[in-house]
Amino acid sequence: MIKVIKRDGRKVVFEKERIANAILKAMEKSQNLNNGLANKIAEDIETYVNKQCRSLSVEEIQDMVEKKLMNSSNKAVAKEYITYREKRNIARGQKTYETFMTIVNAEKNDITRENANMNADTPAGMMMKFASESTKPFVDDMLLSPEIKDAVKNNYIHIHDKDYYPTKSLTCLQHPLDRILQNGFRAGHGASRPAKRIETASIIGCISMETVQNEMHGGQAIPAFDFYLAPYVKKTFKEELNKVIKIMNIENLIDINKVKVEDYIIKSIESIENPVDKAIQFAINEAVKRVHQAMEAFIHNMNTIHSRGGNQVVFSSLNYGTDTSAEGRCIIRELLLSTYEGVGNGETPIFPIQIWKKKKGVNFLPQDRNYDLYKLACKVTAKRFFPNFLNLDATFNQHEKWDEKDPNRYIYEVATMGCRTRVFEDIFGEKTSIGRGNLSFTSINIVKLALEAKERYPHNENERIRDFFSRLEKYLDIVAKQLYERFNFQSTALAKQFPLLMSGLWNGSEQLNPNDKIKEVIKTGTLGIGFIGLAECLVALTGCHHGENKESQKLGIEVITYMRDKAEQYKEKYKLNYSILGTPAEGLSGRFVKQDKKDFGIITNVTERDYYTNSSHVPVWYKCTAEHKAIIEAPYHELERGGHIFYVELDGDATHNPQAIMGIVDLMDKYNIGYGSINHLRNRCLDCGYESAEKNLKICPNCRSKKVDTIERITGYLVGTVDSWNDGKKAELEDRITHSI
Repeated sequence: MIKVIKRDGRKVVFEKERIANAILKAMEKSQNLNNGLANKIAEDIETYVNKQCRSLSVEEIQDMVEKKLMNSSNKAVAKEYITYREKRNIARGQKTYETFMTIVNAEKNDITRENANMNADTPAGMMMKFASESTKPFVDDMLLSPEIKDAVKNNYIHIHDKDYYPTKSLTCLQHPLDRILQNGFRAGHGASRPAKRIETASIIGCISMETVQNEMHGGQAIPAFDFYLAPYVKKTFKEELNKVIKIMNIENLIDINKVKVEDYIIKSIESIENPVDKAIQFAINEAVKRVHQAMEAFIHNMNTIHSRGGNQVVFSSLNYGTDTSAEGRCIIRELLLSTYEGVGNGETPIFPIQIWKKKKGVNFLPQDRNYDLYKLACKVTAKRFFPNFLNLDATFNQHEKWDEKDPNRYIYEVATMGCRTRVFEDIFGEKTSIGRGNLSFTSINIVKLALEAKERYPHNENERIRDFFSRLEKYLDIVAKQLYERFNFQSTALAKQFPLLMSGLWNGSEQLNPNDKIKEVIKTGTLGIGFIGLAECLVALTGCHHGENKESQKLGIEVITYMRDKAEQYKEKYKLNYSILGTPAEGLSGRFVKQDKKDFGIITNVTERDYYTNSSHVPVWYKCTAEHKAIIEAPYHELERGGHIFYVELDGDATHNPQAIMGIVDLMDKYNIGYGSINHLRNRCLDCGYESAEKNLKICPNCRSKKVDTIERITGYLVGTVDSWNDGKKAELEDRITHSI
């Protein structure tokens, strides 16, 4: 049976009646009805189609109709048919046209403000949006199976980075920077030699992330920034020491290779009489200055060089804090001091997202070697929002092989990203973050599932919850299947399509030839099943969210535990690293609720706002203490192994209150929280440099300038202006309340 290929790629049975009806509509327009001619043309085409040994497209069949009408005696009908056909094509493209015009006209809407760090008003940003909006329908029509396409269309699931789907790119990577620093790399025409000094190491670190960003669609992170760059502090120190001993003509008094530095601290040399001690301290001073400049350059580059589509800087993250060597401490200290100083004219740097790896025995207790740097980190966070804090002492973040005496212990330390992507466990080998990343992730609208269950069982909570879990299982299975299909599609890529990523950055890729498929290498990555709106879901099911009711909290934990258990089943079924992810929704926070509001109406504390609460968070509008928030959200972190975060919103100017930051980290330690950050407000006048934490500051009180830059955290990262946020996130920002410590 010959079938017809529709425009969306589906194949349907040929029906001659559809042809006759289309011709009759054209005849009605020309006021020249001829049923016999319409049926004759339809029958002729049916005869032709049945003789073919292939399926024909809709366009081919319409071309035949057009030709036969033109060859008939009724040319008026032919003209009407052609006009009808053109109007249908225009109608099909009308939505795309309207979308494109919002981009052309630089309108502020959820399409152009989907990503707060992309300037969709620039030519590159516009081009990125054109490509994105053109690609998504192609993915729906050609790359998704019908069941998955329906789930997306009906607002049950959201495929993240769907516009990148056809490229076969992966989401993110934890860079094994030492491989590049030691071996060099090739990016395009030029090649980079191995690093010999701190400035080169810093630049290569930037170039590495900026280059790989063009091969991936998500963020880039360095899992052990302090460990990786520490050797180049020592090289730089030796270089400076060699210079000064030659100038002082004391070569016979010093063996450079035997000099050991306890700490790289700048001190005056005026009172030092011993020439050897003076030379060493002078070299330390010069080395520290160079390290500081290298850290300044790193931060500046990551905030100014656009290497992501649409005039975006790299979505970059650094993990550090556990290197206790003098050189590692120097990297940490100067990075923090550079961050505190700010970039340019003192502005808060947006990137890289900095992540302090907190560990007892290393940097958390007063007797720990890096405790002084931990205090400095809290001081910097109080002013610059970063670093965030990763709790290596959380039970699920520990590695049995970690040993503080092991100089390579960072291999066994979990690392994360500002987009809260966590990569650690691996069914194919030992758990590690290095040289791995997320492959893709898809989120479920659990609020809609709860609302459907509520509609079916409005007066029976037990049946409502049972029905919810049944629906949840269905869509978990659909998402798991979709992620598996996307993995198989990604697996068909050749190594040469990702020239830097697959040249040794992704674990095992150094064994690949350019034309080898990447499947066996990328299988160590993770597939994330995300969710949004646990709070609203629980309100729909029980009448209360988890922050205000113990029974709702119990159910919330049951829901995410069920999802975690299903992910474990998918690991066995598909032989891949599935995990549950607390979705860091930006555009999605408003997209899901917009459709649900149309379908279910406005429901108090469910669909009444313009956003759903991110993942398993307590709602931003709910008044509670920081400790209560910690108690409620902590149990979910162990279940969300694909990524999670704990937020606390501080009131007032945190700059002079680093103790408040330390108090939040204490809560993370007390309640087994995996990853957390502190939100506060920071205004800066771009004309005079005045800074404050005053809300809704529009005019600088110092110089009366209206050029006031306001920094806020949108999800896991910062943005330089709230003006670039979409409507859903703006509404959420307005509702945010502070948490008392």
